[in-house]
Amino acid sequence: MKNFRGLLLAVVLLLSGADVARAQKFGWVDSEFIMAKMPEYAKAQQELALLSDTWQKEIEVQQKDLDKLHRNYQNEEIVLTEAMKKKRQDEILLKEQELKAYRNKQFGYEGQIFKKRQELNKPVQDKVFEAVEKVAKKKTLAVIFDKSGDLTMLYTNPAHDYTEFVLEELGLGAEDRNQPGPKGAVKTVAPPKTPVDPNFESDSGTPEPAAKTKAPKPARPTRKK
Repeated sequence: MKNFRGLLLAVVLLLSGADVARAQKFGWVDSEFIMAKMPEYAKAQQELALLSDTWQKEIEVQQKDLDKLHRNYQNEEIVLTEAMKKKRQDEILLKEQELKAYRNKQFGYEGQIFKKRQELNKPVQDKVFEAVEKVAKKKTLAVIFDKSGDLTMLYTNPAHDYTEFVLEELGLGAEDRNQPGPKGAVKTVAPPKTPVDPNFESDSGTPEPAAKTKAPKPARPTRKK
């Protein structure tokens, strides 16, 4: 999403070329609001949610197996020989490493959920990108800012809001189609932490839970007359 917002700003800057410094006309759009209106975006979020739930359940199964190994070790430690303790500890350590690797593979930085989100969102982002470009040309705008981007906008004059024009370019301007999309985006999984046995040392560690994605904004912008 961050890269998309950068591209969204770049396209309008390229349209204006050297005239940006002397530009008199500019506007802004809310890309998150726009995408929340698009059926294909909602479909992408549903597919991501399904994948996320599936992988979360697989992680929970592995976590339960690991919890069982910990409990058995704690309950039987007193009767185990040193060799047997070492064997059990190695088994627990291996399971922890496998769980950590699987969690990172699916939900870690540039993991499967990250790649799938990029894959599913790209067609939607491309459509918004093209629609913004058309609006910029039709309205002879030198610059269009993204209100939901990284650029901090302390105040936005509704007179310069071109969000509704972009929705019209996407065929979503009619009242019967311009309805709020599903609230909230896909939330990534925060797997349960591995219980710690004070008598067992492990260097596998537990990764931090994945951060929640930013939800689309439900408020409808004012259409420029």
